[in-house]
Amino acid sequence: MIVISPRNTLLLPGWQNSGPDHWQSRWEALHGYHRVEQHDWMRPLRGDWSARLEETVADADGPVLLVAHSLGCILTAWWAAHTRHAAKVRGALLVAPGDVERPDLAAQIHGWAPIARQPLPFPALLVGSRNDPYCSLERAEALAQAWGARFVDYGERGHINAESGLGDWAEGHGWLQQLSERDT
Repeated sequence: MIVISPRNTLLLPGWQNSGPDHWQSRWEALHGYHRVEQHDWMRPLRGDWSARLEETVADADGPVLLVAHSLGCILTAWWAAHTRHAAKVRGALLVAPGDVERPDLAAQIHGWAPIARQPLPFPALLVGSRNDPYCSLERAEALAQAWGARFVDYGERGHINAESGLGDWAEGHGWLQQLSERDT
């Protein structure tokens, strides 16, 4: 079994970063996972965010896990379509993708559409919510299918963020562990 070090479990927050009560921040504090810091959380540039992820994965001293939320999911798909380092990725947990092709989000977050829809070159699990204000369940399911990710309908959990009241989100962490422990 391949063991992934906590520093190689990469947290990919979405637009505006993940606050202190967000499950990603809680996992960072609890498990020592590494947040991929972006140059500008308020005005995200797809090329800059991709370059930062590319640099982080390239510099990793072993296999990595990606833990993406919202715009981080869209980043993961875009990066995966262009990277030379996909083989280093053991798996990706994709939570509540933000639908940047919706007119209201596209007006706020420029330059992220179209969403890359090629199959991901590594195993992935996408968790979607029935009442996510930033992505319909049907859209999340369609993205999972395009990316070749297993899909989990997580019920009515909003944007699966701090406001969803998940705390340390043990269930999500269990899914991440399953991705890390899969057979090679």
